[in-house]
Amino acid sequence: MADDTAVLVTGMGAITPLGADAASTWSALLAGKSGVRALTEDWAAELPVRIAAGLAVEPAPLLDRVQARKLDRCEQVALIASREAWQDAGRPEADPERLAVVIGTGTGGVLTTLGQDDVMERSGTRRLSPHTVPMLMPNGPAAWVSMELGALGGARTPVSACASGAEAIAMGLDLIRAGRADVVVAGGAETCLHPFTLGAFAQMKALSTRHDDPEAVSRPFDVDRSGFVMGEGAGVLVLERAEHARARGARAHGTLAGAGLTSSAQHITASDPEGQVRAIQMALSSAQLAPADINHVHAHATSTESGDLAEAQAVARAIGDHAAITATKSMTGHMLGASGAVAAIAALRTMASGTLPATRNLDRLDPGVALDVVHGENRSGAWTAGLVNSFGFGGHNLSLILTR
Repeated sequence: MADDTAVLVTGMGAITPLGADAASTWSALLAGKSGVRALTEDWAAELPVRIAAGLAVEPAPLLDRVQARKLDRCEQVALIASREAWQDAGRPEADPERLAVVIGTGTGGVLTTLGQDDVMERSGTRRLSPHTVPMLMPNGPAAWVSMELGALGGARTPVSACASGAEAIAMGLDLIRAGRADVVVAGGAETCLHPFTLGAFAQMKALSTRHDDPEAVSRPFDVDRSGFVMGEGAGVLVLERAEHARARGARAHGTLAGAGLTSSAQHITASDPEGQVRAIQMALSSAQLAPADINHVHAHATSTESGDLAEAQAVARAIGDHAAITATKSMTGHMLGASGAVAAIAALRTMASGTLPATRNLDRLDPGVALDVVHGENRSGAWTAGLVNSFGFGGHNLSLILTR
């Protein structure tokens, strides 16, 4: 008998370094393509970081010209991905007061903030755009999507660094399970490729400074990894109460079965295997699944030594070494607050297609990673339950479980 209390995923949308939508992004992942490119802007020559994973297409031309001028780039990509997800879900008719939006971001409208600061320095405050405040607000993406859809059930914005998109999806699960919404549009958006942000992350020694072969730099779990590659993008899911979805005859991509959220409360930037283990275990409990039920993992795996090793340890402790692991940031770069949502889309596509994308650039597995990391070729299988991990500066640990 169907479980009408389940939370189904009825729509997906994305714009990433690999494609203008979810389908093209998925095709590129299966083909093992890389979205990492050399930065050609004049300012890049002064930086220690010369590569990034910029969007595959410019977002502004995909929107109404007048509207695009009022939106920060982060708001643009959130709106584009949300429109695709809503269309993919069949544009569900929902009570507006039971339709909610949750879009997470790590930096929000940072490009507007920095750009308008330059304007002020050159020309004074009278030359600032009247749209500056709504463009720089971190809640801007959620607000614009809520207005687009007429969602009156709340527009929320978790800001938890690189875990923001995953936390948005977890929040959507909670809203539906608590009976406060029937449909939630949830995901993450991030666009912060700028000399300030790239320089700041470089000062932390978080980014790779290699640039001789851009497509080979992002290499999670490989012994020769040297830091992550910053990317930009957005990923959005339409979450729906199963009873609501079935009443309208909706197709489901899968089920959002559980989520776990913990905080490490130890260090602002260090990875914490203990907190990650607790998040995975919480997600398993939420999904009412055992560790052995998870047969594939979409790892956070950013291509930093400490982060990759901490997650490998946490996964091994929480579920064992039986699951197949993939690290799609080897192709997309690290889209920060959007990464967890895009990984959730990849997990759903994996289960629907029966194919798990191989990790790119994994030539020599770090001996400290005692896991089955898929590389070389994609792997076929009956993928039934996937774990998606997202961890962020500040000690944010998020795990999602999606099932077929």
